[in-house]
Amino acid sequence: MTSTTQLAPPADSSVVPDSSSDSTFDNGIAQGTSTKITGLLVALIVLGVLIVLSIAVGANRLGLHTVWDAITGSGSGESVAVVRGLRVPRTVAGLVVGVALGLAGALIQALTRNPLADPGILGVNSGAAFFVVVAMGVFHVRAVTGYVWFALFGALLVTFAVYLIGSVGRRSVDPIQLTLAGVAVGAVLTGAATAMMLMDPGTFEHMRSWNAGAISGLRFDTIVPVLPFLAVGAVLALLVAHPLNAIALGDDLAKTLGVNVNRIRIVVVVAVTLLAGGATALAGPIGFVGLMVPHVARWFVGPDQRWIMAYTVAIAPCLLLASDVLGRIVIAPAELPVGVVTAFVGAPVLILLVHRRRVSGL
Repeated sequence: MTSTTQLAPPADSSVVPDSSSDSTFDNGIAQGTSTKITGLLVALIVLGVLIVLSIAVGANRLGLHTVWDAITGSGSGESVAVVRGLRVPRTVAGLVVGVALGLAGALIQALTRNPLADPGILGVNSGAAFFVVVAMGVFHVRAVTGYVWFALFGALLVTFAVYLIGSVGRRSVDPIQLTLAGVAVGAVLTGAATAMMLMDPGTFEHMRSWNAGAISGLRFDTIVPVLPFLAVGAVLALLVAHPLNAIALGDDLAKTLGVNVNRIRIVVVVAVTLLAGGATALAGPIGFVGLMVPHVARWFVGPDQRWIMAYTVAIAPCLLLASDVLGRIVIAPAELPVGVVTAFVGAPVLILLVHRRRVSGL
């Protein structure tokens, strides 16, 4: 009789789930999210410091105690008039214009997948500015409640025109052709607006500060009428942040993921029109904010548009307020318009972006 021995099958390590890799992956995600939240909190703290500096720094420098008394209403005299009548509205304008321009730039870069796109380079700001010149020079509109509609129409018209030119003969938008179209259209409209101002000295004098991009001299009665446009544009921008992540993978893949690409594009165009048009109507054509801030956000948080939008909301007003404070002190007691300062800052940053294509690419 032959005895048979039944051998146990060898243990297969693949049958037993190894939870170490999963836990490591989850911990990595949690750590990355924690780092992003920490960075966002730091940006908000910096923004708070810049708000205080924006209110305290100027030709008439005020102490923090004096600023606090003026804001709370316990102060009196000239400091109250300076703080509550001039610097607080100016600071609020810097906040809302910075957020609007930053979000508009992030939207355009995400939609076109062009890392060098922003409302200035694509001619959106120039279109809004040109129609504001038309409103002032031809129709003699002086109130922001009147020419904001011209600015919105100009931003919408140029956005559609540049987008159509950039997609002629192609199934999708070509980033290089889109940028060239924007620069060309913007240059034409800027030249036309300058010619109109030179032909009408009254309009030129009225728009000289506005055309350089400035938030000085703005009052709440000028800011408040534009806020609804900027608020709606900001809400739309935040709502399309997640679908834009899918569109970044390509139109075909986005459609398979259930994203209505055409609807998202329309919403983005409307949001950019409201944000860029409203900001330009309020403060004039300010460049480079929409170009720089989304790139800075992308360096910290990667390609996720939801985080890019969140960081943009915090960083863009930091850039604008810091530029405005710098413009007040660099040639004190005179001031530089904030648009001039952002141009000085933006030029070297643009050169840096060109040399860091691996980081800047979408």
